[in-house]
Amino acid sequence: MTKKIIKITLLIAFIGLIFWTFYFLYNKSQKPPEVFKTIMPFDTSIVKKTVATGSVTPRKEVNMKSQVSGIIEKLYIVAGQQVKQGDVIAKIKIVPNMLNLANAENRINTAQLNYDNAKMDYDRNKVLFDQNVISKADLQAVELRINSAKVELDASQNQLQILKEGASKTAGSTSNTFVKATITGMVLDVPVKEGGQVIESNTFNEGTTIASVANMGEMIFEGKLDESEVGKVQENMDIVLTIGAIDKESFNAKLEYIAPKGITENGAIQFLIRASISKDNASFLRAGYSANADIILSKKDNVMAIPESVIQFEKEKPFVEVEISNQIFEKRYIKTGLSDGINIEIIDGVKKMDKLKLPQLAEIPVD
Repeated sequence: MTKKIIKITLLIAFIGLIFWTFYFLYNKSQKPPEVFKTIMPFDTSIVKKTVATGSVTPRKEVNMKSQVSGIIEKLYIVAGQQVKQGDVIAKIKIVPNMLNLANAENRINTAQLNYDNAKMDYDRNKVLFDQNVISKADLQAVELRINSAKVELDASQNQLQILKEGASKTAGSTSNTFVKATITGMVLDVPVKEGGQVIESNTFNEGTTIASVANMGEMIFEGKLDESEVGKVQENMDIVLTIGAIDKESFNAKLEYIAPKGITENGAIQFLIRASISKDNASFLRAGYSANADIILSKKDNVMAIPESVIQFEKEKPFVEVEISNQIFEKRYIKTGLSDGINIEIIDGVKKMDKLKLPQLAEIPVD
């Protein structure tokens, strides 16, 4: 009898264990109830902008070139130095072309011979004029020839001196061998060295740049804007510049130029833009700094907004889900305003204290 009771007890326990196992596995297979996070509307400033990339450059930058060809005998400036208009920045030693030099010397010899012959002719006719043998008109014709010969001799001598020294004796202290600054500013670059050869600037040749000088007190931003964005901007829009080399400061600028014609770069149409940079900032801007320009298209301060990722759409109508009790939400259609791509202005549909359902894939922007 006792054995029979034990068997029945064990059987009941075994059956109970089986039911408990099925119950445990069933509960374990059930998904836990989904809990949604919520977010409340907040006050913020929304700025809609577009971005252009470019660099900082002086508004006025001039390359200083030599008016004569030769060798740099002396440099008087270094990069970073301030110069004034008229300051001598280099001296050029002329190395004349041997063919031109020979032609100039031959011209002098010919002119000297013509002058000597004209002088002898004049001296002979002057004696005849004093003896009343020839008329004054005949003497004047001889005087004209000697004067013409003298002019040709002086011209040939000046040409030779210009070839050798860069200036004629009639020019006084003026000499093309001295290169002078044409503007007041800072020397940005000196791409040549003493002893280097330079080529003169003329109609057919740009010439060798001896130094570039710029007014660093007036800087501009030059960048490029994609064709999909250029229609949104216009002159006199405000710009905020961020410069990679100065990461703790931003610079205010004003858009002043938009190119009427685009250029093709990497298969896309880009438009050149230019903006004047405000002088309010204390940081020194170096020419060539890379910069990003945030062009402010529109801006609203102190408006009620929510993250744009919270909004859902039904037949192109925006709505949010508002919590009416613990994890119970109702759909509310809303009217939106300005958006910066992260936050969006809410004009109507929700209140400041409403808790909005945050979709699982949505991200809350961090200021």
